[in-house]
This record gives sequence, structure tokens and C-alpha cells, in this order.
Amino acid sequence: MIRICIAEDQQLLRGALVSIMELEEDLIIAGEAADGAEAWALIEREQPDVCILDIEMPHLSGLDVAAKIRAHDFPCKIMIMTTFARAGYLQEAMDLNIEAYILKDEPIEYVIGAVRKIMNSERVISQDLAATLFMNEKNPLNEREVNVLKLVKEGYTTNEISKRLFLTKGTIRNYLSLSIQKLEVETRQQAVQKAVEKGWI
Repeated sequence: MIRICIAEDQQLLRGALVSIMELEEDLIIAGEAADGAEAWALIEREQPDVCILDIEMPHLSGLDVAAKIRAHDFPCKIMIMTTFARAGYLQEAMDLNIEAYILKDEPIEYVIGAVRKIMNSERVISQDLAATLFMNEKNPLNEREVNVLKLVKEGYTTNEISKRLFLTKGTIRNYLSLSIQKLEVETRQQAVQKAVEKGWI
């Protein structure tokens, strides 16, 4: 039997996955979670064979949970499900050596087949996502610029960011200016938007 944990914040989709997979003789649902924090607690407790993770969830993203799984050397296989064909997300998944990265609009038979394939040490990537990986753009932002843009995205002002990162306001403005130049946009809001679209923050 393949023991599976499913983490998906959309209840309808999560319920459908659970119901259909439970009909398969070789699959058993060890647990389900509605957000990343719940998912991590579930995985720690149940130690499943396969974790199916939505990429964008409250508290912890699917990639955050995947990073924690890898950091703790848990043996479970990881499948990321997403509606986003973002190169940055996909590259991060590849860096974490995730076994499957598939689009949510794939047929359920494809998803179930992917579970069995990754248990046989195969890697599965949706065809549309594979094309995105081939055309991958490298993130031009360094770690500090990424952190600053994330805080801008969360609504913090330059003054608030400087306090949170223990840097001067001038340094924060410099990081923002460099980010705007690198992303070839005109404002910090446009920089955030482009970085989000690319999956870089």
C-alpha cells in the first residue's frame, strides 16, 4: 500500500483527490491538510510514502514544506501540484529534487499514475511545465533584494523594512533601485509584480 498525505487549501479539490484515490486498491490516504503548517505537522506524525502538496497555501507554501521534508531527510516522495507554470517555482522544485511537479488540470488518472511512477523512482513533470523549465530564466535578484521585495509585497514601508532587516533606509532604497533596474521596470510595485509572475519571490 502507498500511504499518501494531501495538502491543498481548496477544500473541493482536496476532497475530490481524497475520494478518488481511496477507490484505488494500492493507495491509502494517511491524512489531509488545508494549509502548509497543518501539512508539516501531518507529515511529521504520519511519515507517509508520498506527499501531494499545493504550491500556494497559507502559512507555509508547498515548496516550504518540501524544503523542510528534505532538511529532515524524510524518505517520502514529493509531488507538487500547481496552477502556475512559473519558471522560478519549477527551478526551486528541481533544486529540492522533487519527484513530481504537475498541473492541477491534469486528469486524475495522470495524477494517480504519477504517484505510482514516483514510488518506482521515476520523475514526473507535466509536459507544459517541462517546456517552462527548458525556457527557464535565471533570477537576477540576490537574496537581500528578494527579501526586500517580499516585504514590499506584504505592504511594509521603506522605514518598516529598514527596522525589520536592521538596515538603513538608504540601503533599503538602494536594494529597491537595483531590483527595479535588474527587472527592467519603473516602480517597486512593478518589480514586485514581475518577480511574483516569474516565481522569484
